[in-house]
Amino acid sequence: MSISHDSSTQQPPKVTVIGTGYLGATHAVCMAIMGFDVLGVDVDQRKIDLLSSAEVPFFEPGLPEKLQEALDSGRLRFTTDFDEAAAFGDVHFVCVGTPQSPNSSAADMTYVDAAFTALAARIDRKVLLVGKSTVPIGTAARITSMVQSISPLGTELELAWNPEFLREGFAVQDTLFPDRLVFGVSSQWAEQQLRRVFKPILDLDTPVIVADLATSELVKVAANSFLATKISFINAMAEICEATGADVNHLAKALSLDDRIGGRFLKPGLGFGGGCLPKDIRAFKHRAEELGVGQAVSFLGEVDSINNRRRVRTVDLIRELAGGSLAGVRVAALGAAFKPNSDDVRDAPALDVARLLYLEGALVTVYDPEANSNAHHLYPDLNYVDSMAEAVDKADVVALLTEWSEFREADPDTLGALVSHRRILDGRHALNANDYTSKGWQYRALGRPAQASTVELSSDIRDEAPNPVG
Repeated sequence: MSISHDSSTQQPPKVTVIGTGYLGATHAVCMAIMGFDVLGVDVDQRKIDLLSSAEVPFFEPGLPEKLQEALDSGRLRFTTDFDEAAAFGDVHFVCVGTPQSPNSSAADMTYVDAAFTALAARIDRKVLLVGKSTVPIGTAARITSMVQSISPLGTELELAWNPEFLREGFAVQDTLFPDRLVFGVSSQWAEQQLRRVFKPILDLDTPVIVADLATSELVKVAANSFLATKISFINAMAEICEATGADVNHLAKALSLDDRIGGRFLKPGLGFGGGCLPKDIRAFKHRAEELGVGQAVSFLGEVDSINNRRRVRTVDLIRELAGGSLAGVRVAALGAAFKPNSDDVRDAPALDVARLLYLEGALVTVYDPEANSNAHHLYPDLNYVDSMAEAVDKADVVALLTEWSEFREADPDTLGALVSHRRILDGRHALNANDYTSKGWQYRALGRPAQASTVELSSDIRDEAPNPVG
């Protein structure tokens, strides 16, 4: 199904997108594809130059082609000039990052505050400012007061919140065909402006939730927290399985057939990572404590701990496969990104495991189809190669840490001819254990007995958790 703006309606609003990182670049491109005139804005001249020349500064399937299409249409351009942005836009989307603060679990609001301040100081006509970044509850109310005190327009300047729900690797699809839209507004006029700018999506009968500002902020962090909890739950069960000799794959399959539970994101393994899900649940817990309701979400601390323990346990299994010591053991680390179809290594379980192995004296060789460069920048002491064959050459243990299709579809015999010892750790429950054990491989996976029969997980269980990118 195509998605485009209906030219028979009133003149569509002009759109600016402040921040051209993962979220902002994707949003700007997709808004242009839908038929709007879009101006992408960033303080980083390098990003602007790359995007203007049809180069995406990060890996996201399908986005380079859409960027080229949007530029060719003449509806998309980029700038560092906030004066130009303020004069151009009728609806301004703020899509800057909210990383974890250096000295606490709180979200760092530096970039959000700076973006809204820069815009508000230049706004002198009736427009709508829209936040898309993932922020602590109460941010929209605080920023509303801030921008109204700064802008020449005063209290006529309105702010709305429109959280994003993108999955890295599926960002274009999730932007053009979202499963829902959430409009956090404080007036009917603001709702009307959002309906105008999302008309092509609403025309596809996409569900829309119109709520107050605080609820719209809460939707995103609540969704992330629920997903993180479900993932950590099955990994907690994996810990129990390891202590009892049970098989977490059988357990996950049985649970998935209960309609009250379902199988989506009930996938055991190395756990979640990326630049948003871990920091978002920490920031949510921190904000709840500030509001005096920290006990209500205290469980998120254990969700985080379970997730991190899986990394240490993965190293334990690799050490066991190697015979009890990692000193001098050649380990092929297949994967560095936090999930396939991404080059994002922020809080990546795969890269964390590789680092822990290195610290115990292992000779670690890393290969990721897209994330080698980012991983090398973060951990330059590790050895990086350009192919899976180079990574596994003469390896004592192979560790599948990110479930790229290249790794899942590898032939056990072909790999076996390259390694020194046929030992494999399946950190993502992505391989068929019988395929490997029948070819003489020692196979281990989190939450499974050393000699485990294969249970094929359903496609829903195999789904990777989405990574919201705000």
